[in-house]
Amino acid sequence: MNVQSISQTIDSALTAAGLDPRAGALQAVTATIEKALASAGLAQLRRPLPGNVAKKNFAATDVGQFLSLSYANRLGRRAYKLYIPSSYDGRPAPLIVMLHGCKQNPDDFAAGTRMNALAESEGFLVAYPAQTPRANGANCWNWFEGHQQSREGIEPSLIAGIVGEIGKSHSVDSSRVFVAGLSAGAAMAVILGTTYPELFAGVAAHSGLPVGAAHDVTSAFAAMRGGAATSNAEVRRPAVPTIVFHGDADHTVALSNGSKIVGQALQAYAEADTALRKSQRSPRALDATRVTTTDYLDADGKPRVEEWIVHRGSHAWFGGSLDGSYTEPSGPDASAEIVRFFLSQPARLP
Repeated sequence: MNVQSISQTIDSALTAAGLDPRAGALQAVTATIEKALASAGLAQLRRPLPGNVAKKNFAATDVGQFLSLSYANRLGRRAYKLYIPSSYDGRPAPLIVMLHGCKQNPDDFAAGTRMNALAESEGFLVAYPAQTPRANGANCWNWFEGHQQSREGIEPSLIAGIVGEIGKSHSVDSSRVFVAGLSAGAAMAVILGTTYPELFAGVAAHSGLPVGAAHDVTSAFAAMRGGAATSNAEVRRPAVPTIVFHGDADHTVALSNGSKIVGQALQAYAEADTALRKSQRSPRALDATRVTTTDYLDADGKPRVEEWIVHRGSHAWFGGSLDGSYTEPSGPDASAEIVRFFLSQPARLP
């Protein structure tokens, strides 16, 4: 089914049943359906999603440079923004690629995650690729389309190409390039870690879904509800350091999806004959939110996989700023923990 026709199909079905989707109690029901569809990147919205709404304009409060750029290859073109910290002096620096969620854009995502401020303090570059309304009406990365889950997929190839272009124009430590995302962006980040393991040295998935969770609209709904991954589960995956954040009160993407991302990462390490030791942290209070964290450590005691379950946490970036959308200021500082996890990884051998 055409992605952009799903909302109209639902309306037609309700109307055929003699129900007005825009009247009375059904108006709230229809709004809920639209919100769930757009959060998954499965339909266009007729109105903005509810929740904390991002500011229209984002003030340049960081002291580095925030450049507006674009990249094109034979498959297409995407705009992106690149934050260069004031400390950048031409020596090789780590790069973190940040993939926004549905109904977001690079400026919004940068403001909500405060990642530029961390880049300023820690000295890394940050890239924010932008999805286009033409590719997805809700500005979601098309994680659920089967052809986007391969190295030859349009969106993975464009994002990988952005990394390559930044490496040509700036000095990037190629052994310390990482990718993180929220929701649909998290699902695409996991895909990139699988399809471009030589490029990305670590993955952070916030409220996302595992590789192979869906191959079309119908299976995407099942996956979001926590249904089992159905496609290419038998494919051997590379062992890539992975950190996962998920709220157990996420009503858009079920918590079990985060656990499946962790499971895929652990299976990849097992297949690579790398033993990881489980280390369970006790639940602790963080700004009135309880968090359970499980680390999986290598022989040197370095965390290679981490799972953060935020109790009562919703479908939003934890510890984020209300200057951006889909953020939850309470709880752990997901951005700081992701940066800590990425930068603690041993540099890969060329």
